Amino acid sequence: MIKVSVIVPVFNTEKFIDKCLTSLINQTLCDIEIICVNDGSTDNSPAILEKYVQIDSRIKVLSQENKKQGAARNAGLKIAEGEYIGFVDSDDWVDLDYYEKLYNTAKKYDSDIALATNVRIGNGKTKKRLEITEEKVATSLQEKIDIGNQAKNPCPTNKIYRHTMLKNNNITWPEGVYCEDKLFTIKAVYYANKIVTTPGVNYYYFRNPDSTVNTKSKKHTLDKNKAKKDVIEFLRRHNAEIRDKEFWAATEQKKFLSIPILTKKESLKTAKYYLLGLIPVLERGV
Repeated sequence: MIKVSVIVPVFNTEKFIDKCLTSLINQTLCDIEIICVNDGSTDNSPAILEKYVQIDSRIKVLSQENKKQGAARNAGLKIAEGEYIGFVDSDDWVDLDYYEKLYNTAKKYDSDIALATNVRIGNGKTKKRLEITEEKVATSLQEKIDIGNQAKNPCPTNKIYRHTMLKNNNITWPEGVYCEDKLFTIKAVYYANKIVTTPGVNYYYFRNPDSTVNTKSKKHTLDKNKAKKDVIEFLRRHNAEIRDKEFWAATEQKKFLSIPILTKKESLKTAKYYLLGLIPVLERGV
């Protein structure tokens, strides 16, 4: 039986994908499959993928027109056969015992999600965005949000997810948008029976200056705020019993000559109003 399906969306990462795939084919957990989804790459990435197919029979390659990461990950989910699902971006990499340790910890605690340390590398700096130093188990929603720093850093890739949990709750990725990770991860965290931390193993997130994460466009800004609103709406719809004022989104904005004069931001139970987008002028319940 395949223990972990690793889904890798690929878009124009010819400079980095060798390091990514090398870290996957050399995993100490052998019972994995590696599903690479070529998301309309126009560089040499498809040829590199085909090279790795010849090297390792566990690698499967799908190709589609460019639809962004959400659609690529969903395409991989449709054919995945693993007991657990992992996601790796094609310019990132993982420790060689990454999936063995995550899988063993998830099985040890019968947990729907296991997570590890998340290390960001780029601009000559290395920073642990989330550092896991011991095994801990979270079961309440607030504990599950806190244990992975969900409110501030909803990283989808430093985790594995039980496949049946995703299927039974129809958890898929928003498509055609940026910041698709926010809604996917909050749904997974909400529905997970528990989350367990796994020390001593790292996911390495490379801060690629050309990646979609660093795109500065109007669509990116709009998609990011919509993703935040979607998270709040999901939590409200499910009457989530968590601390207020952790998740925020702009819900209204009045402009004059394209200049934001008054902006309303909402959390689960609180609304704040800002003058010129910066100066707080009012706070009240919603």
